[in-house]
Amino acid sequence: MTSTALVTNDATALGILAIILGFVFYTSSSSHPFWQKFYRFIPAFLLCYFLPSLLNTFGVIDANTSQLYFVASRYLLPACLVLLILSVDFKAILSLGPKALIMFLTGTVGIVIGGPIALFLVSIIEPSLIGVDGPDAVWRGMTTLAGSWIGGGANQAAMKEIYGVGGNIFSVMVTVDVIVANIWMAVLLFMASKAKEIDARTGADTTALEALKDKVEKYHAENARIPNLRDLMLIVAVGFGVTGIAHMAADFLGPFFEVNYPWTEDYSLTSKFFWLVVIVTTIGLAMSFGPVRHLEAAGASRVASAFLYVLVATIGLHMDVSKVLDTPLYFLIGFVWMLVHAGFMLLVAKLIKAPLFYMAVGSQANVGGAASAPIVAAAFHPALAPVGVLLAVLGYALGTYMAWLCGQLLQAVAA
Repeated sequence: MTSTALVTNDATALGILAIILGFVFYTSSSSHPFWQKFYRFIPAFLLCYFLPSLLNTFGVIDANTSQLYFVASRYLLPACLVLLILSVDFKAILSLGPKALIMFLTGTVGIVIGGPIALFLVSIIEPSLIGVDGPDAVWRGMTTLAGSWIGGGANQAAMKEIYGVGGNIFSVMVTVDVIVANIWMAVLLFMASKAKEIDARTGADTTALEALKDKVEKYHAENARIPNLRDLMLIVAVGFGVTGIAHMAADFLGPFFEVNYPWTEDYSLTSKFFWLVVIVTTIGLAMSFGPVRHLEAAGASRVASAFLYVLVATIGLHMDVSKVLDTPLYFLIGFVWMLVHAGFMLLVAKLIKAPLFYMAVGSQANVGGAASAPIVAAAFHPALAPVGVLLAVLGYALGTYMAWLCGQLLQAVAA
């Protein structure tokens, strides 16, 4: 199918995204009073995500035909994860305590109960949503959304097969997934820019988080140096070298489990992307105990952050806000569902005095997975990105089970 977009060449599209990112970073550090006032209200991180979405919404770039997100998520994301995890203080992350895990599991429960609640509430407005069955029944389509929002693409595909979801409702739910999840991510990025004020208002205990950030900043202050070409080439070698090894292993492990142990699909072990994330995370953690971790002093996390912003821009490129008008009822279900999830998380966060970081990353580790959880985590501080990765991997493991449970509840509501 020929694209009607103004720009169909990915090299040109990448150039436009690079210019947007450059513009945002240039203006966000400007001393001009207008830009200083502007960025007091609009976070730069959010703008890097939102401006590319306008290119897709207004037909400048067609995200469906562009391969930029695929390249960024398969090449830049793994390299970024390695370089961010490289200098991680694993003991310090463990010292953050159980609240991060509690908030992640709260997010999972919020999605499991949020789906049935959303279906019930919207069916009051439109009774035809329930009392019907068949492949294109709304409740069946919603099971795939649960799979995606708790785990990821592999879990979504698993729900499609388990519940016999029809192609029509599945394609609608994929659109709901992309739009609602991306809008929620934008909300989380905005909240991240106001984290100190929100935590102060809720009385959250941020001691462990601040200690981890201070430790990273102290390391930078004592060891940071201006990188030379050797440093940069070593950083590139480690990032893309580990990415290459992980791809090679994932290309073997995914098909191996799919052919020999098909039942492991429930654990996402047949997914190449799952193995890609797990392997780069594992190698990165192993390297953090050795001398390679000192590449951080030469700016490994800064290179990783550059990769991360390109990924953010390509994710934003997939959001088309105008699609909400096509099937408003299904989007209403999606928004109500996300509100239940968010409300449940905010309530528990207040009860246990968890910092906003735990709520935001716990939510995104569910809803967005490994591609975007570290983005939200890094919006708080680059040192916290590994927490997002580790929780997202846990989401892959729980995804199929919890989405199946959500499907059972949805079926009960729709009966």
